[in-house]
Amino acid sequence: QYKFRDLTIEELKNVSKTYPNFTFSMNTYTFKDGSQKDLLNFSGTVPVKYGNSYNIPICLWILDSHPFAPPICFLKPTANMGIAVGKHVDARGRIYLPYLQNWSHPKSTLIGLIKEMIAKFEEELPLYSLSSSDAARQSELLSYIAKITEGETDMKSRSKTGGRNEGCFNKITVVGAGDLGIACVLAVAAKDVADKVVLLDLSEGAAKGGAMDLEIFAVPNVEISKDFSASADSKVVVLTVNSLGNAQTYLDVIQSNVDLFRGIIPAVSHYSQNAVLLVASHPVEVMTFVSWKLSSFPKSRVIGVGANLDSERLQYMLTNLLKAEVLAKDAWVVGEQGEDKVPSWTSCNVAANQTEAMAAPNSREQVANRAMEVLKGKGQRSWSVGLSVADLADSIVKDKRKVHSVSTLAKGCCNINSEVFLSLPCILGTSGVIEMVRLEEDPLVQEKLQSSAGSIHDLQQQLKL
Repeated sequence: QYKFRDLTIEELKNVSKTYPNFTFSMNTYTFKDGSQKDLLNFSGTVPVKYGNSYNIPICLWILDSHPFAPPICFLKPTANMGIAVGKHVDARGRIYLPYLQNWSHPKSTLIGLIKEMIAKFEEELPLYSLSSSDAARQSELLSYIAKITEGETDMKSRSKTGGRNEGCFNKITVVGAGDLGIACVLAVAAKDVADKVVLLDLSEGAAKGGAMDLEIFAVPNVEISKDFSASADSKVVVLTVNSLGNAQTYLDVIQSNVDLFRGIIPAVSHYSQNAVLLVASHPVEVMTFVSWKLSSFPKSRVIGVGANLDSERLQYMLTNLLKAEVLAKDAWVVGEQGEDKVPSWTSCNVAANQTEAMAAPNSREQVANRAMEVLKGKGQRSWSVGLSVADLADSIVKDKRKVHSVSTLAKGCCNINSEVFLSLPCILGTSGVIEMVRLEEDPLVQEKLQSSAGSIHDLQQQLKL
């Protein structure tokens, strides 16, 4: 069941050589949502010097997407040990480290993780000795921890007390707590798209900026977490993260984003295996392709925000500013984000518009060009993209079967033979892209789409996935 079995086995061999006291087994792990999975795990002690020398017992669970997702780590205290809750350990013994948060294969390894664990424990010892009376009270906590770390749970009891039917619970996760991530959370919450919105804050240290403000003012139904498991069973996962590295070239910037996604996509895909991935990171066409490859999701469930915002603006301007309401129904911005996007028309109502088109064959193009000129001056602020994301999430979660121009796999369309994502009008529902809406045959539009596909494909070929 492990997707990368050979890589996982090789890593466990290295752990066994370095720490021969560890024991390995396959057990059932119970996640926060009650779902269970058989996972490899290993237990043992690591040597820690904190004045004296201590052997700290730990247990690591290896996810089936390892090494592209970090393990789940716990302390495993004995009856005479108490957990010292701190910045790296919670009351249940769950271990949190920067190394886990920044996990990225092949840079991150189990040996490297254990070394950082030892270093952090030497700064702040995670366990302390209990008196005999305290040790007796500790047994109840250890029993609870055992249910988590040894895969035991009372599922019958959970099903009776769980309350709301999980199948009717709509959760949306936004990955990244920058300006765009915050804008998406607020827009989704304001539009009442989901019952719960989870913001995964992947920045180091305490919550900063907008994420901190969300905590302070307690926006209803919004949870902020640094733990990927908080995203479990999301209907939509929105990707807003962008690398802030010191890359020198455009290719370096994109590669840095790819490296960032390698530590994110397998993890969110693991916890929400039926989700639709909605990519808002830049460049959206390439990062949607990367998300598709890293997730192994069907193409219908990996889409980019693409030209949805531009299309909505175009239709609004045609209707309200240029008084061309009939044309607006079939007008879309398609192709590649940026200067190479192009207006196009779906063929749904061609017959209805035929008289108008014959009377003024160039009027439609003239109106569209006027609207596109206005569009160029609008720009895309974080809040406007956030509103667009909420619009797309609403159509997906509520199965609206509404048409949007989104980045989707364009292979087979307009004589495009490469695996690239371009904005095209698509019907969206709970399973993502239900159907691609046919465009009118326009040689200029097809030429533009093929040119974009060629340049994007060339760029993708230079990336290391």
